[in-house]
Amino acid sequence: MTGGENVTNITDFILLGFSDFPHIRAVLFVVFLVIYILTLTWNLCLIVLIKMDPHLHIPMYFFISNLSFIDICYVSSTAPKMLYDLFQEKPTITFVGCAIQYFVFSTMGLSESCLMTVMAYDRYAAICNPLLYSSIMSPSLCGRMVLGSYMAGLSGSLSQVCAMPQLHFCGPNVIHHFFCDMPQLWVLSCSNTFFVRLLTAISAMIFGIVNALVIMISYIYIVISIMRITSAKGRFKAFNTCASHLTAVTLFYTSSTCVYLSSSSGGSPGFDRFASVFYTVVIPVLNPLIYSLRNKEIKDALKRLKKRKECC
Repeated sequence: MTGGENVTNITDFILLGFSDFPHIRAVLFVVFLVIYILTLTWNLCLIVLIKMDPHLHIPMYFFISNLSFIDICYVSSTAPKMLYDLFQEKPTITFVGCAIQYFVFSTMGLSESCLMTVMAYDRYAAICNPLLYSSIMSPSLCGRMVLGSYMAGLSGSLSQVCAMPQLHFCGPNVIHHFFCDMPQLWVLSCSNTFFVRLLTAISAMIFGIVNALVIMISYIYIVISIMRITSAKGRFKAFNTCASHLTAVTLFYTSSTCVYLSSSSGGSPGFDRFASVFYTVVIPVLNPLIYSLRNKEIKDALKRLKKRKECC
């Protein structure tokens, strides 16, 4: 696009969402609403339970409570707008609204990626250095690591959002998605998107590849330490402490990677939308279940809370 062209910039976008599936919109609304309510309820309950029970005031549950907070913000950046748009004939969003939504969504997603890495280090310290665990994972270090996760996510997201004003839109304004995501904006932009694509690629490398490598290396050392445990019961107990985190990491990285690879390669918009539901809506509701259902300490905390209520 040359500087002398008379271009009318578009400031509003149509979020197609699931409006091209009119026969199942009512069903989708009910399903997504139930999932959203469950996400808020379960994550808030987990945060309150960890806060109330002194037995859970240890690094692992401190990280889990922050993960629940991130998941609440993460799903709330997309789900309310998606639910509202399901019954709109022409769901729109302004460029500013689009930037704000992407900023919150991206910040929470990148922060969760960093927090997953912090939690992997916590498991590494607990299993590979059990005698020094308390001194290694001090409250001050845990606080700094969580704060660092938030700041890293904020910085990575802010760098991309600050580059968004360089994108100019003068053609179609239909976003084939239920929220504003960067790959969809690249397609609609009639200006040079190289710099924004470069920033996004750098963020993907730092927060995706680097974090994934750190997690993999941590688990390699964890597996080696577990295999050195002589008793089968000890090995099972050590592995069980990592199973929940490993499951959450696998779901988070696998789903997000598949969607972004599909979006970058020009995959089916319909597939991208339904696949994106998994890592934007479904995973936040699964995380509290993953960390609670097979966790004996959480179950014991619930029993203690129940006894406390009965006594009162």
